[in-house]
Amino acid sequence: MNQYQLIALDMDGTLLNSKKEISPGCKAAIEKALAAGKDVVLSTGRCRPELTEFRELIPGLRYVNCTSGAMVYDFQEQRVIYSNTMDIPTVKEIFLLARKEEAMLHILDEKSIEQTNQLAHIELYGMGPYKELHARTVEAHDDLYGFYMANPWPIEKINLYHKSPESRDRTKERILAAGLPVEMVHAEGSSLELTATGVDKGVGLTKLCEALGIPVSASIAVGDADNDLSV
Repeated sequence: MNQYQLIALDMDGTLLNSKKEISPGCKAAIEKALAAGKDVVLSTGRCRPELTEFRELIPGLRYVNCTSGAMVYDFQEQRVIYSNTMDIPTVKEIFLLARKEEAMLHILDEKSIEQTNQLAHIELYGMGPYKELHARTVEAHDDLYGFYMANPWPIEKINLYHKSPESRDRTKERILAAGLPVEMVHAEGSSLELTATGVDKGVGLTKLCEALGIPVSASIAVGDADNDLSV
């Protein structure tokens, strides 16, 4: 580990166990790396509100490469290091296309936002293991579509949770046909994760290394899914 200055850790499927917790062994290893002067970074598809409790568990954690690389953030200074968001017209079109499959909408940004009735039945969309996390961190709206259309803003990431892989595939095909400037990644059993074109964890990690003055070659990244390949 001595040759590395920065260690980037994916969360779901990597750092976290089946209970979505950091095991005592992993926590001790992170604390050992921090004590040795290494920068330990959470590199995840989750957004900032979903990461606060982990920062409290391990106080030395400062930087996050979150929303799949759309946001690199310094929690200590409450400062954005890098961001790349989807523009408002793109987000509006995604929402319109998602409604054709009655997909569950999840905005991942400075806030984590979902629709009240969909959140209450999140297990129907293949997201049962995350129900407690969402209950703790999500801001719920009775009409998320209407709320966004009345108050639009650029968004870091959108997750579309579907009731089947076939439904997800239909949404993906519609987005491709519309030519929207987005990256799309499959997640869980039937989820579709969307970020702006050019966003991935590798870009976010590179931007963080540049900001810290660390060569990318002095970083190491650990992950388990397709969205980890770029790092």
